[in-house]
Amino acid sequence: MKNTSKENIKNTNPKRKRVKKKTYRRLFLASFLLTILLLIAVFLLNVLPLFYFLLLGALLILFDFGMLSLTLKRGWKRRCFATVLTIIKMIGTFVLLLYFVHTFLFLHNLGKGNMNTKNYNVIVLNTSSYNKLNDIKDKKIGFVKSNEEELTEAKQHLNKKTSLEYIELEDTEHLLDALYNYQVDAILMEDAQKVMLEEMSNELKTKERIIYEFSIDIELKDELVKNVDTTKQSFNIFISGIDTYGKITSVSRSDVNMVVSVNPVTHKVLLTSIPRDYYVKLHGINTTLNDKITHAGIHGIDTSVKTVEDLLSIDINYYAKVNFTSLIKVVDELGGIDVNVDKAFKAYYVEDEVVSYSFQQGMNHLNGKQALAFARERKSLSDGDVGRVKHQQQLLEAILNKVLSKKILLKYNDLLNALDGKFITNIGTDNITSLVKKQIKEMPSWTIEKYTLAGTDAYDYTYSYKSLKSYVMLPDTDSVNVAKEKIKNLMEEA
Repeated sequence: MKNTSKENIKNTNPKRKRVKKKTYRRLFLASFLLTILLLIAVFLLNVLPLFYFLLLGALLILFDFGMLSLTLKRGWKRRCFATVLTIIKMIGTFVLLLYFVHTFLFLHNLGKGNMNTKNYNVIVLNTSSYNKLNDIKDKKIGFVKSNEEELTEAKQHLNKKTSLEYIELEDTEHLLDALYNYQVDAILMEDAQKVMLEEMSNELKTKERIIYEFSIDIELKDELVKNVDTTKQSFNIFISGIDTYGKITSVSRSDVNMVVSVNPVTHKVLLTSIPRDYYVKLHGINTTLNDKITHAGIHGIDTSVKTVEDLLSIDINYYAKVNFTSLIKVVDELGGIDVNVDKAFKAYYVEDEVVSYSFQQGMNHLNGKQALAFARERKSLSDGDVGRVKHQQQLLEAILNKVLSKKILLKYNDLLNALDGKFITNIGTDNITSLVKKQIKEMPSWTIEKYTLAGTDAYDYTYSYKSLKSYVMLPDTDSVNVAKEKIKNLMEEA
């Protein structure tokens, strides 16, 4: 009996060996497949210089074949060691593959949100008996003619819901007068215009009532892009921070207006900020009356871009648009940011509730909501809007420093999730990946300079609200000229 058992064991050993060899080969094939998939993802993303790409590929492939060689040799310790290392390598490769695929999809979708979303309100008097859209069927509805394409789409939307008689009026003030004087039964007004008018007069909130809301998406044309080789040529990016939460494509006032000038050869960056109440001529608006630059955002990101180009006599190559939600999400995913405060002050965060934050003199660590309050506060600052602009520059610099630090690798995936759908830009994927590739290859340190346009406090009529003077900042010609010269020098420096 004993001899028979030994013979059976001997006979089964070759089968076990064959099974083990098949298992090791399958493990090798799985690991090698992950290597190939990772290399394809890295190649498609195109962020690694050729030398690093070839080095990565060679190391991964040599590792796979080295581990296969060990598993086929005698000695269970070697095989166990090689198996464990292969499994660890597979897990690491899979995680990297997910990161690269996530990044590729994120960059691929960047330009797909380039549109203006106009949010419309159908408004009636608070004392009226109208409660829903169908209640004003065949009634008169007033509107102000703006963009023909947008207005046509808005009318088409309403016509599908009910029949209306449209009355065109000269501007928003005449629109409100027509409603208050019963010349029309309702008015059609963009949300951004409504918020702006309510800021001018609190009385509006008690007089009117919204009975219907809808949105129209208008795709932006590529004419705003002025492409350059971002690794060899200087370029300007316009940063627009709109004063809304939620959908980033929504048209609203642009509270942050900043030009980021980048010289990839000298590795210098210039942040030029324009106070929100700067009194300028809005591009494309047929009037002699100036307006606050923040109101350019009501007409869309394209109007903001072209207005800034006119003011500074520059070409803006690309733009990036963010809102309140963007800032909160990004700062929180970064684990907060650190800013240095010159003088202690209080600021308020307003959304569903009003929260007061105190900022102490010296270094302060801010979470997302604190960062937003820090960026928006001006009334408690001795230098008002100029001080707010400086705070915005501090925030951007702090975010850039955090993003460029090694610690970002631990937060990388969370940061992409925070950014996804929270900002839009017309910078091409190739431009971004080329810059990343150059940064990896050269690892330069960047110099950041900040400049803010100066002006004089005043009260004047604006294009957006002609009948009432409001606070504006009259541009200081010397300051504007200094900004032009600084941007020109950075762009031309070699």
